[in-house]
Amino acid sequence: MHKKSSPHVARLQPSRTLPESLEELRAGLLGTPRSIPPKYFYDARGAELFDRICEAPEYYPTRTEDELLRRHAATMMRDCRPGELFELGSGNARKTRRLFDACEAQGHSCDYVPMDVCEATLEQLGSELQRRYPWLSVSPMAGDYNAGLANLPAATNGAVNRLVLFLGGTVGNLSEEHGRLLLGEVRDLIPAGGHLLLGADRDKEPTLLEAAYNDAQGLTSEFNRNVLHVLNTLLNADFRPEYFEHHAPYLPEKGRVEMRLVSTRAQQVQLPRLDATLELRAGEYILTEISRKFSYPELEQMLFSSGLRVKTHYESPDPCYSLLLAESRARTPAEEERSAASRG
Repeated sequence: MHKKSSPHVARLQPSRTLPESLEELRAGLLGTPRSIPPKYFYDARGAELFDRICEAPEYYPTRTEDELLRRHAATMMRDCRPGELFELGSGNARKTRRLFDACEAQGHSCDYVPMDVCEATLEQLGSELQRRYPWLSVSPMAGDYNAGLANLPAATNGAVNRLVLFLGGTVGNLSEEHGRLLLGEVRDLIPAGGHLLLGADRDKEPTLLEAAYNDAQGLTSEFNRNVLHVLNTLLNADFRPEYFEHHAPYLPEKGRVEMRLVSTRAQQVQLPRLDATLELRAGEYILTEISRKFSYPELEQMLFSSGLRVKTHYESPDPCYSLLLAESRARTPAEEERSAASRG
């Protein structure tokens, strides 16, 4: 039998310019409030720690979303009959395999376009999936969706029924403005007949939310501080991770959890590649990630304002998490004009 070669990883050309790493880190670390973009979490150690966090008893989002997919994947695939699954931030596509299994059980074939920033991850994923699902055509796409989706090619098989996947509650890591911009771009990828499957965490008891980001094993604390090792390498800096404490409060007035690194003492950190010194007071913090939590009306409105409408809502009973299957809605001329302007 002829052995299938590993899928070629294409590269998506950005449709807008993102700041270079040094510029981005200068703005975050030396600005007010101080911050580090969360993409710097994921070196090899950070990725390993995050996988372990997802298995922690307190961290419900991953297993809750996976259970919703397990329970409803067959219905989703019957309703959508997608010609292509396009996934933003695919990672190892562990949960997405629920959808492939449903397609296989129904005798439905489709193409899969996983998009991620790491080419090595995509190469490994493509080979794995082709071995497990010989009928599945995999076309990995390397790129950062924060740099825009306008240059994404048409659906791989020419079908209009593209299903875009944005799972993991990642929409909650985006600011309100950024989330609306990204979802507006997604809407442009799914003309009539296409869908978006969005995973989003819901607002709930603060004790449940804070426990999820402050696990008893200390994995999230270690994950948060690990970003300082990443910055030491990138900036030739001298952060001392032991001089920082992990703190992840839920802020009800903002409807979000904030991951912070709190300086336990007055300290100076040398940042040679930025030609700067970071001075921190005792108790001052660096924001490393936000995680917004939504009410159902907020999710519905967020999608509607991006040119989408909820078709089916899949909701877990406890703790509450949502998968929303959305479709395009007709935009008014004013909305089209605003959408075009936001894309530059």
